[in-house]
Amino acid sequence: MRTSRSLQVPPLGDEAAGAAQLPVLQPHDFARVQAMIHARAGIHLHDGKRAMVHNRLARRLKALGLAQFDAYLDRLQADAHDAEWQAFTDALTTNLTAFLREPHHFALLRELLAGDASAPSWRIWSCAAASGEEVYSIAMTVDQVLGARADSVRILGSDVNSQVLAVARRAEYAMARVRDVPVDMLKTYFQRGKGAQQGRVRIQPWLVERVRFCTVNLASPRWEAIAQPQDVVFCRNVLIYFDADTQDRVVRRLAQVLRPGGFLFMGHAEHLSRHLDVFEPFARTVYVRR
Repeated sequence: MRTSRSLQVPPLGDEAAGAAQLPVLQPHDFARVQAMIHARAGIHLHDGKRAMVHNRLARRLKALGLAQFDAYLDRLQADAHDAEWQAFTDALTTNLTAFLREPHHFALLRELLAGDASAPSWRIWSCAAASGEEVYSIAMTVDQVLGARADSVRILGSDVNSQVLAVARRAEYAMARVRDVPVDMLKTYFQRGKGAQQGRVRIQPWLVERVRFCTVNLASPRWEAIAQPQDVVFCRNVLIYFDADTQDRVVRRLAQVLRPGGFLFMGHAEHLSRHLDVFEPFARTVYVRR
């Protein structure tokens, strides 16, 4: 009886050249990446992320004309102020967001705004704003409740990833991104694209003007952009990317920037059971600063 054997055909032409040129992320390179992104941004990359890291950083090597990962990592470690650090961080951060994500949070925000006479003077910070959907959801909610008085509410969106912040500042999105936005909000707060922009929407310019964006690294020892006490902080689905020590440091820093009685909105998989000395449970995944 004959046994069937698979025939291995070597790649030919350009395919062979591409395979030969593809850099290999060695285990020691990946360990360096894990240590470097943790030190830089507090992000914990578990071992299952190796393929993702390879694919994302390989693009940076190609852009810089480098053949090996170790040369790329050596360049970064040789200069802590190299602009490539931002591209490195951008490549390794994950940004999943949506308009009005976790609707119960925005229903509660409406109640809080309506029930506090001082709400027009509030400061609201989205500390992982990504491409802006969360921040603009906050701005729309504030406008719905406060109307003309919403102009005085200071809304800040920040992220460690400069590329997604650029998207947030442009305030333009594919129609698919707003499929869950109620029709009345679509009519009030969005412009529909025409011609070359068909299939896209843009946040109304007057609403964009109510929001400010900046880069903040939550793992940094200083948050220079957060100079004033905040009344509300959205820190949703962020801590899950940090190890326990970094989580603790960030939560303690959040307690410092929130005024007593201020509100912290967390992601559905996050909790503050280790920090009940400074935060008191208020609603589902929402805490109040003691």
